[in-house]
Amino acid sequence: MRAVLTTAHGGREVLRPVVDHKEPEVSSGQVIVEIKATALNFHDIFTRRGMPGIKIGLPVIVGSDIAGIITQTAADVEGWGVGDRVLIDPVFRDGRVGMIGETVDGGRAERIAVAVNQLVRVPDAVSLEDAASLPLAYGTAYRMMLTRGQVKAGEVVLVLGASGGVGVACVQLAKMVGATVIACASSASKIERLKQIGADHVIDYVKTPFLEGVRSIVGKSRVTGQGGVDVAVNFTGGDTWKDTQRCVKLGGRILTCGATAGYSVETDMRFLWSFEHTMIGSDGWYPEDLTALLTLIETGKLKPVIDAKLPLEQAAEAERMLEDREVVGKVLLVP
Repeated sequence: MRAVLTTAHGGREVLRPVVDHKEPEVSSGQVIVEIKATALNFHDIFTRRGMPGIKIGLPVIVGSDIAGIITQTAADVEGWGVGDRVLIDPVFRDGRVGMIGETVDGGRAERIAVAVNQLVRVPDAVSLEDAASLPLAYGTAYRMMLTRGQVKAGEVVLVLGASGGVGVACVQLAKMVGATVIACASSASKIERLKQIGADHVIDYVKTPFLEGVRSIVGKSRVTGQGGVDVAVNFTGGDTWKDTQRCVKLGGRILTCGATAGYSVETDMRFLWSFEHTMIGSDGWYPEDLTALLTLIETGKLKPVIDAKLPLEQAAEAERMLEDREVVGKVLLVP
């Protein structure tokens, strides 16, 4: 079986395509899925580089966003059959730590064995490539923006890091419910792409500090209620946190699902109490979030943004595209 192994922690040179990897074997309660698409995420790169506190057995096949077709079922499997189109929810829901593509082999291969409690049925009207784009980026964004954050029509939403997988999903979901979106990115090409996706206002934070840009659009937030955004989405952390607080209006909300620029942040307590801000954390997604996203695609309300599709053997190039921040939306590997 063709696969791409992450053989050690390090640079992209540790990725090794093979053609003779052992075929997966079906066990009780499992099916074999022929993989049609696997989406890349920065989590794949973090796994390759090595993550503090998480021990990874190497070599490992990474890739957590997986969609395909069932080709074999265990004798005790009910409700699923050969030919069923499925999205794999990579998170273990049985008490185990980790997820597919991290602590066990994932989607950079032609086939995978997976437990039926991790299968989500894909409607006929939804492509398997669109389905594979969902879990880590769109699932995380959906839970943060809608399940937890309750973003609604008429609100003004600021999205930092808007050109990545989660950021693009946040822009799309906010626009879908009728919000006005201010999107931040780092280049003219990304700014233009975000406009095409639906962002109402864009800020190139390399040229203009995002706080300055936000104030030029909606005004300075004041304790009397004027100015500021209703919702700020900040999963970058680092030195962006304090200025994010200054962007949010009286009674507004700050949503976060991560800290790509650093988890140790400085919070200005004066803004937290005097502007009565609500900070809402969101961790990943649940199966019902994925089902809701599939329904949105099926009904034409959402279309995942896929920037590029590469063959399996070009996994290193796909990771380079992510690391060099060349991507707006998702990159897929297609076996």
